[in-house]
Amino acid sequence: MSRYDDIIHLSRPQYPDLPPMSIHDRAAQFSPFAALVGYDDTVAETERLTDRRREISEEETRDLNDALSRLTEAFAREPKTHPRVCVLYFIPDERKSGGRYSEKQGHLRTIDTYHRQLVFCDGETIPIDCTYRITF
Repeated sequence: MSRYDDIIHLSRPQYPDLPPMSIHDRAAQFSPFAALVGYDDTVAETERLTDRRREISEEETRDLNDALSRLTEAFAREPKTHPRVCVLYFIPDERKSGGRYSEKQGHLRTIDTYHRQLVFCDGETIPIDCTYRITF
């Protein structure tokens, strides 16, 4: 004889004022919940890797200054010119130290010497201080 022999044959209780719960709602009662809200996001952020920003060498500085001078001269000769350039630059990470290197290809509209940035025809800007290489 089992402990539950007296109730095992009974059906589930039904209440006139409460409709039966759907299987979906019933299953939701037993689903796991996030006891630590944001924990998964924090772990994912910690796992995300960033690159260290490297110092630019003297040769790279010389090449960069040369490219900027040639572009400035091209804009002075023909103000409506939009040379196609490829720029390697560093994007600092907003959340932690380091960042990532990116490459932008496009037509350069102007060099904004006041804000020290390259302005592309599509509206994107790149700070000159974050630039490592310009080829055109």
